[in-house]
Amino acid sequence: MIHYNDKYLRYIEWEIRTTHDNRMDIEDYTQCECLLELRQDILNEQVLANQKCLIQDIIAFNDALYLALQKMYDHAHELYSRMSAFQPNVELVANCFLSKEYPSLHPFQNDSRQELWEALCDTGWNSLYDTGVTRSLYLPNDIDMSFEEFIGMDCKPDNWNERLDQKLTKDLHLINAFHNLFDHTNFALTDFIFVREFVEEITIKIEETHSFELC
Repeated sequence: MIHYNDKYLRYIEWEIRTTHDNRMDIEDYTQCECLLELRQDILNEQVLANQKCLIQDIIAFNDALYLALQKMYDHAHELYSRMSAFQPNVELVANCFLSKEYPSLHPFQNDSRQELWEALCDTGWNSLYDTGVTRSLYLPNDIDMSFEEFIGMDCKPDNWNERLDQKLTKDLHLINAFHNLFDHTNFALTDFIFVREFVEEITIKIEETHSFELC
């Protein structure tokens, strides 16, 4: 099982919270990213040895993530379609983030977990998390990209289960965003698989056009 009360892990998490609380007094606190990487390595080493007990949470998270990205994708396209009908120079960027609240389903709860969660979600440390759970959706650049292509399920094998037990996870159809969180950010697997809520962020830019009449 996962030992969240391991004394070394507790110390690392204390250091993460303290550093993050004092980040305004540190010239470049992003150098402390190694704390997140060390914590991630400790937790994932335990996780990868106990995957079977987490398989249902992995499935539930992947399903929730799929639905959140589908909702964002549809909303972005609908919004872009409405705006571009009367404003041809509109650009839209859509991103999806994990909820800003520490997962209530997480088996380990105490008063400091929300503080730790805020540090983990800090894109100053988690640099590849700056666009959220996956790459940004750009419109009109990505206007012809299907949803299946956006989530990396448009080709075989349609299962992003790298570093997981291949036999145990062979039929899970894990999407690319799952792989991105697990392999390319500083979240441990057990940080995010208990998340069921997500935050959609859409940015709209309208370029001004100027016309000149020559006399």
